Amino acid sequence: MTPDHARQIQTFLQANAAETDAARNTQLAYARDLTDFAGWVETRGREMMQAERADIEDYLVACDAQGLSRATRARRLSAIRQLYRFAFEENWRADNPALQIKGPGKDKRLPKTLTIAEVDRLIEAAQRPGRDQIRDTCLMQLLYATGMRVSELVGLPVSAARGDPRMLLVRGKGGKERMVPLSPPARSALADWLTRRDAMVQAQNQKTGAPPSWFLFPSHSREGHLTRHRFYAMIKTLAVAGGIDPGRVTPHTLRHAFATHLLAGGADLRAIQTMLGHADISTTEIYTHVLEDRLRDLVLDHHPLARRRGTA
Repeated sequence: MTPDHARQIQTFLQANAAETDAARNTQLAYARDLTDFAGWVETRGREMMQAERADIEDYLVACDAQGLSRATRARRLSAIRQLYRFAFEENWRADNPALQIKGPGKDKRLPKTLTIAEVDRLIEAAQRPGRDQIRDTCLMQLLYATGMRVSELVGLPVSAARGDPRMLLVRGKGGKERMVPLSPPARSALADWLTRRDAMVQAQNQKTGAPPSWFLFPSHSREGHLTRHRFYAMIKTLAVAGGIDPGRVTPHTLRHAFATHLLAGGADLRAIQTMLGHADISTTEIYTHVLEDRLRDLVLDHHPLARRRGTA
């Protein structure tokens, strides 16, 4: 495998681990799958970032010819899809060649989520006195109030938060922008953090003479803002402090909780799609599992035959 391919795969795996909290075995499987795919592409004299849809389809045919199981082929396509989605987001290439490829299929698993009480405990843990209390409270309130992806949250420009906004402008995948509403607790936490942040940035600038950071959550990282890895570690610490199994809590879990709790409360699926930044409504429809209990209760409470049966 070429050094460029190795670097691209490693960069993707690190970002994927921070955002999705995939199990170590899954990460290792993705590494093996993508290494195999990269080697196959190289036999065609191509670079991974130059591969087209036909190349990926031919690779899947070759996997089938090798006798690989349906589950293995589905996992390999999943890894390839995620790699090219990441490549598109990072501007490594201008499209995602795997986007429209249909795989062998596998059962859909419901996303991991948290109860409202568990989210409350995470936020309460962030509010406990400490050096980063104001920042962590703001991060948690914003994440749960908006359902942002962690990369969108940590990369927010400070300009988006000025003026006590009721809505935040978020730049999502592919540079697409969307507006997300802020809850009163999120607005309050944001105002507190802005005051604290501006004082810290001003003191740092006076000390070093560096220009002011334009990020809402500045740091000394290479990116200039709080990293996804640092946020991942923070949320695990809050889970422990809140008495929740840290294995169940990731930044993406809070995004799932946002969507699940909104839908359970009666929100429109299309509105949730817009707030999550999903390009396709089918991606959002996985959350409809939460409607089952609510719809059953509606029938039992309001259908005339159900009422008659209950009073018979």
